[in-house]
Amino acid sequence: MNDMSATPVVASPETVEKKVFIKTYGCQMNVYDSTRMEGILAGEGYAAADAPEEADLVILNTCHIREKAAEKVYSELGKIRVMKAERNASGKDMVIAVAGCVAQAEGEELARRAKGIDLVFGPQTFHRLPEYLARHRETGRVVVETEFPAEEKFGALATRNAAGHGVAAFLTVQEGCDKFCSFCVVPYTRGSEFSRPLDQVLAEARGLAAKGVREVTLLGQNVNAYRGAGAAGEASLARLVTELSRIPGIERIRYTTSHPRDMSDDLIEAHAGNAKLMPYLHLPVQAGSNRILKAMNRGHTADSYMALVARVRAARPDIALSGDFIVGFPGETEAEFEETLALVRAVEYASAFSFKYSPRPGTPAAERDDQIAEDVKLDRLHRLQALLMEQQQAFNAGCVGRTLPVLLEKPGRQSGQMIGRSPYLQSVHMEIPAGGPHIGSIVETRILGVGPNSLSGQYVNHVA
Repeated sequence: MNDMSATPVVASPETVEKKVFIKTYGCQMNVYDSTRMEGILAGEGYAAADAPEEADLVILNTCHIREKAAEKVYSELGKIRVMKAERNASGKDMVIAVAGCVAQAEGEELARRAKGIDLVFGPQTFHRLPEYLARHRETGRVVVETEFPAEEKFGALATRNAAGHGVAAFLTVQEGCDKFCSFCVVPYTRGSEFSRPLDQVLAEARGLAAKGVREVTLLGQNVNAYRGAGAAGEASLARLVTELSRIPGIERIRYTTSHPRDMSDDLIEAHAGNAKLMPYLHLPVQAGSNRILKAMNRGHTADSYMALVARVRAARPDIALSGDFIVGFPGETEAEFEETLALVRAVEYASAFSFKYSPRPGTPAAERDDQIAEDVKLDRLHRLQALLMEQQQAFNAGCVGRTLPVLLEKPGRQSGQMIGRSPYLQSVHMEIPAGGPHIGSIVETRILGVGPNSLSGQYVNHVA
């Protein structure tokens, strides 16, 4: 997860006349969506701007998961509106667009409150961006579009090429969620579960492989609920992984985010039998108290989650587990928080994301009258994060002395140094001999040490 990032656009210099700046908030799926918008806009003659004040088009691709997400967008829009006025004063135009989940949730209200906005469109409608731009140019009016289904979006994107990639890429295969956890806005901003057809996903993956991508991370709000239509019938995520592993050039496969209720037998078996499926599983539990899990409408218990973890580890003993946790959910007692700590101690996570509960407008939990005080939530979060960090450091330390295959992704800070990812998503840096493996290579690496944010290793040999 990342709070915000600027993403570049790749376009032919001969056709460049306009510039775009995209700021991406939130999850990996928003990063993927921004990449697809880049591809669409490159075809319309847009190139990357290094800063918003240089852009003819500024897009905020927003996320509604984090606390006060809408307020942060309004604040950012205020700054960009000043830039727009300065450009207008110098005879240049700027189109301001808000995309993503805040746009979906706020809609017309966003356009009404934030003066200077030109386009508002949800995560299922960005494939029509050129149409929106043309409509705005013709009418001079604010365009608000939030109603098209995911099926139409992915059907349109299947005919377009995405922008350039490195050696690892995200690939959205599923969107939306039908689980309706009481704290979550996803069913309201991304809609019900939709799975892309199998052949469409495979075609995009082949295109990525042709561009040099060696690792794909399959994305979905509830990715292991994937049920894509295929010629031989409905395909599960496990079958999709099998088909992807047959594509030449694709050497590593990951997926996120999963729900415990959809961790099927064939997917567990895939972890045991498919060498290209990485031994890393993000499996959110959210809490360790059965009463809180029921109030969250999670549909599983702490015991059923622990039993699932045991099955996964029996299938793949070296798997690293990651999780999500919310502390201070309405009504949570100190004893119930201690149950979360007990579950964490029992599972022993390699990494995790943890958050204070914050109300999301329109969700059932936000309407409860037993909200937890902020100081209590913060104290619990600090205690949980201390335990999770201890476990992460122990997992990383346990890798010292092991030899792991590392996918080289980029040059390091020092001459001759390269940085890559282990099968467990750890960043690993090492010295590569002159004339040795290049970016995109998979190299056997002996892990020598653990730093605050990465591992140090010694190059052993070139594997693939």
